[in-house]
Amino acid sequence: MSNNVVWGQPNCKYCDVAKALLEKAGIPFEYKELETMDDKAEFFEVTNGARSVPQIIIDGAHIGGINELREMLA
Repeated sequence: MSNNVVWGQPNCKYCDVAKALLEKAGIPFEYKELETMDDKAEFFEVTNGARSVPQIIIDGAHIGGINELREMLA
């Protein structure tokens, strides 16, 4: 897994916003959709049981969702 990851799901406008913000900031990232049970297990493990998307990992650390990403980039 990349050090920078956006976890999301289909038709998630905030997931799209998170990806756009990272692209604009020039931060490379991997986008992972919650599609399988294995994906969900990994998601819960790396996000400490988060229940919403997007969830963002930067430099290997879970920073949170879209609001936390906006704060980090401000």
